[in-house]
Amino acid sequence: QVQLVESGGGLVQAGDSLRLSCTASGRTLSNYVMAWFRQAPGKEREFVARVTNNGGYTVYADSVKGRFTISRDNTKNTMSLQMNSLKPEDTALYYCAAGAGGQSALGYRYWGQGTQVTVSS
Repeated sequence: QVQLVESGGGLVQAGDSLRLSCTASGRTLSNYVMAWFRQAPGKEREFVARVTNNGGYTVYADSVKGRFTISRDNTKNTMSLQMNSLKPEDTALYYCAAGAGGQSALGYRYWGQGTQVTVSS
């Protein structure tokens, strides 16, 4: 079993930066692909970014490519999402996930409770 807890969300202005963190307890994160998803009100949960078990390969949604950076530290059982040049359309509840991988939520078995990111224009 893996427990995931997100932190770092908040209210910022367009163009600002935020850094989200995900801390895991239970089994070591190195067993899993890690990812960030987000869900805006009235919309489906969407893929944001993922990183392989050893951190060597990353994939981003086109909407965040070049602005967001995903990283992980298996020694600390943590994962981060550095978000730069934030836009109002980035406003959502951001979830940390761990699992087998891919860009579908179905590929992830463990989920955090989410951290809210709100970007004002």
